[in-house]
Amino acid sequence: MMASELLPAVLLISVASLAGLAAGAARAGGVAIYWGQNGNEGTLAQTCASGNYRFVNVAFLYTFGKGQTPLLNLAGHCDPASNGCTGVGADVRSCQRLGVKVMLSIGGGVGSYGLSSRADARLVARHLWENYLGGTSATRPLGDAVLDGVDFDIESGGSAHWDELARELKKYSGKGREHRKVYLAAAPQCPFPDASLGGLGGALGTGLFDYVWVQFYNNPPCQYTTDGGVGNLARAWEQWTAIPARQVFLGLPAAPEAAGSGFVEAADLVSKVLPVVKKSKKYGGIMLWSRFYDGKTGYSDKVKPSL
Repeated sequence: MMASELLPAVLLISVASLAGLAAGAARAGGVAIYWGQNGNEGTLAQTCASGNYRFVNVAFLYTFGKGQTPLLNLAGHCDPASNGCTGVGADVRSCQRLGVKVMLSIGGGVGSYGLSSRADARLVARHLWENYLGGTSATRPLGDAVLDGVDFDIESGGSAHWDELARELKKYSGKGREHRKVYLAAAPQCPFPDASLGGLGGALGTGLFDYVWVQFYNNPPCQYTTDGGVGNLARAWEQWTAIPARQVFLGLPAAPEAAGSGFVEAADLVSKVLPVVKKSKKYGGIMLWSRFYDGKTGYSDKVKPSL
């Protein structure tokens, strides 16, 4: 066979190889991290500059809805009540220049929040838009930075109207001074569809959520354990990756002391858990609680090459 006759076959092999590489790159996972609940974890800008994270959830807007004045708590970082957190906006923009999406996390384990009606959901969505997304409120806690979206970490407050809040927020996509898309994320607990008192099942069923980082910790029936193996986690993961969301992430504590249970040693994550969860086309990577603990253990450094 002449060399010229080999060329089409070689080209086909090259194209196939490139397609395989592209598919592999598309399946490569990233890390989502929570920042804001420990003043010793470094700044938001430092968090993003580490190069370890694709998403940062700024936590938490812990009071909102039911006629309450919305309140942001960034623990030891700054005091929003005295207008002391506007400088965080420069950090948000620094993160975004690095390609990191910055989300405002609403809810959390300690707070006073909930929605009483569709009208209440509309009011909360308007507050989020005007004060953290593309709106123009004069009292924006993080200054004029436009965050990329909202993370629902709903662990109390009932199950009603979260779907309506999601719909109202999505209506703002592409609007405002920067015409940004409004991304939605959520952090349900791993017992399917969501064991928390908040109950995000209805909201997640809307298909409006881009990223769902499921908390595979503090819930022994669906966690990985060294004795029990990956079976319980795998069954729950299969259920979660069937929901109408763009990507699903495996949520883990970044240190044993970061949660009551559910910590997975980095070696076990890489050798036993990731090979199971990465089979799903919706696999997006892992979520870690939190930046403070990740800074102590270097967990993301250890596992990022395998994601």
